[in-house]
Amino acid sequence: MVLLLGVAFVAGIVTAISPCVLPVLPILLAGGATSAGRWRPYAIVAGIVASFTAFTLGGAALLSALGLQEDLLRDLAIVALFVLAASLISRRAAWLLERPFLFLTRRRVSPESNGVLVGISVGLVFVPCAGPVLAAVTALAATGEVGLRTVLVTTAYALGAALPMLAIAVGSRRLASGLGFVRTHAETTRRVAGVAVGVAAIAIALGFDQRFTTSVPGYTEALQEQIELSSAAQRELGALRGDDGTSLGDEVERAAATSEAVAEGPRAPEFRGIAQWLNTPDGEPLSVSGLRGKVVLVDFWTYSCINCLRTLPHLKAWDSAYRKAGLVIVGVHSPEFAFERVSDNVRSATRRLGLRYPVGLDNDFATWSAYDNQYWPAKYLIDRNGRVRYTHFGEGAYGETEGWIRRLLGENVRAPRTSIPDRSPSHPTTPELYLGYARLGHLAGPVTPDREAAYAYPSRPLAQDELAYAGRWTVTPEHILAGDQARLRVRFLANDIFLVLEGEGRVDVFVDGRRREAIDVSGLPRLYTIARFPTLKRGQLELRFARGVSAYAFTFG
Repeated sequence: MVLLLGVAFVAGIVTAISPCVLPVLPILLAGGATSAGRWRPYAIVAGIVASFTAFTLGGAALLSALGLQEDLLRDLAIVALFVLAASLISRRAAWLLERPFLFLTRRRVSPESNGVLVGISVGLVFVPCAGPVLAAVTALAATGEVGLRTVLVTTAYALGAALPMLAIAVGSRRLASGLGFVRTHAETTRRVAGVAVGVAAIAIALGFDQRFTTSVPGYTEALQEQIELSSAAQRELGALRGDDGTSLGDEVERAAATSEAVAEGPRAPEFRGIAQWLNTPDGEPLSVSGLRGKVVLVDFWTYSCINCLRTLPHLKAWDSAYRKAGLVIVGVHSPEFAFERVSDNVRSATRRLGLRYPVGLDNDFATWSAYDNQYWPAKYLIDRNGRVRYTHFGEGAYGETEGWIRRLLGENVRAPRTSIPDRSPSHPTTPELYLGYARLGHLAGPVTPDREAAYAYPSRPLAQDELAYAGRWTVTPEHILAGDQARLRVRFLANDIFLVLEGEGRVDVFVDGRRREAIDVSGLPRLYTIARFPTLKRGQLELRFARGVSAYAFTFG
């Protein structure tokens, strides 16, 4: 649990330095700069942590119980920001706003108390770039499974997100108090800050903040994935959700990485618990079985998720290019926040974003749970027989995804590939390397099939993309099973290295002779992240296996 709290805290920090914080940045700067109160920045952050945690875990349930619109709190927060802007721009407006409450006390409201209200407003309108940690707690909140562990994880995430915001607010206050110009032009400073808050509130109310942040590259995405997609973090999140950490995506990866029949993948679950369908004739519901004979792309998304919005141009292009050939894209809208549960909001966003394909409102995360999904965005590609053949989580890999669409559509495809640019890194990498002898290639030396034998590294250096075994291994058609002193090496070119592993035990990781974080393997076969590098790297990977651990196939990205 301590590990998960640490992961949640660091994930929150990464979120707060991502493009998602940019729309609330003027509010933080203005909130810190317009008061001499020493504790005001801390009051702002306290309000952010309290409102974000409470809103994420219980906002939807509370509003539903009271029979109120589920975007009410967000609307009230935007109104509060307009009120704050007016009070900063005009002293008379500030006096008029305070006048109804003067009878309550002879003392003016302290800057710190005002800061808490500012922080509560920011916490309600702040839309983080969601990763697996926030996805897990949001899904648990939607299904009513909120316990002490979920509250602690959400609070840790909120504290992490608030830390950079605190630095911004404190820095703004100190800068304002230290500059002579600001001190001598305090009234002008207040008015400029008020205008900044007002502009930010208008942008948030009209959705311009989403358009702005989607145009900014996701410069923290790789860092976020490295933290939240580590094997240790995934195990802890699996325990929080009450599962073993494996998912439908893991089954698809296993089928693709082993010699299981390539034409067979896991059966696609049905759409469940969809509250409403958009973009279908008369709102008629869809079913996976009813779409048999079509190629179906299921896209889990939510309309305020910046990562999701960046993928939509590709989805719209595929819908336009391949609909007549038999492709059906189904957007499953699983809301991150309470205001995203309101059907009118989703309908408005769907219309504004230009989505013509069906969208199902998965407010209770029933379909999300049926697919064992853990990510926004996530794509599941289903063939004509209702089998999941391909998955992708997060942004990128658009060319690969489109290649699978065309492959499953087969001879019906007449359209050329779409021309939406893929802004994900594009470079040559080491090809997929299978380790069982049925599809074994690039191995230095022969193998002894189906029984344990001793292997040794060659005396010469490995060639590019070549691999070698050492120690005792049992090499089967599908995988290799580690015995004593089992090791392997591979000469690679990649940004990311993944490996399908199975069993119970530890795998020590070395890159160019330097030890990296070990992998703890547990349970059924699934894809593990072995290493990630900030830039394209050419090097030698060595893995040292605990006895009883199996390995299936490498993939490189």
